[in-house]
Amino acid sequence: MKRIVFILLSVAAASAMGGRAYAHHSFAATYFVDQEITVEGTLTQFMYRNPHSFVKIEAPDSKGVMQTWSIEWGGGAQLTQAHVTRDTLKPGDHVIVTGNPGRDPTEHRIRLHKIVRPSDGWKWEGVIM
Repeated sequence: MKRIVFILLSVAAASAMGGRAYAHHSFAATYFVDQEITVEGTLTQFMYRNPHSFVKIEAPDSKGVMQTWSIEWGGGAQLTQAHVTRDTLKPGDHVIVTGNPGRDPTEHRIRLHKIVRPSDGWKWEGVIM
């Protein structure tokens, strides 16, 4: 009898702990999700990785001073599904980025909603999770 109770408790505990965790950090903690900004500049780096990819661009801030902007994008798996590869963007590409601004304006961060490369009309639009 003790053995059956032990086995049932073990199975119940394993079932409770074996579920997937769906927790994710809140973008609202880092970005103003009710605001949107657009910056235009030159891509300096494309970090294609998980859990989030990043694009770095040199572009002016609201005062016209050149800054390095860190733009957070979806993970590699998400981007692959959207036909974006690690070779889609290259340093030197002129891009226009639209997204949510970071809460700390001195960090020059954006949560990407749209990116356009005017030279050939390539664009991606969506929201990262």
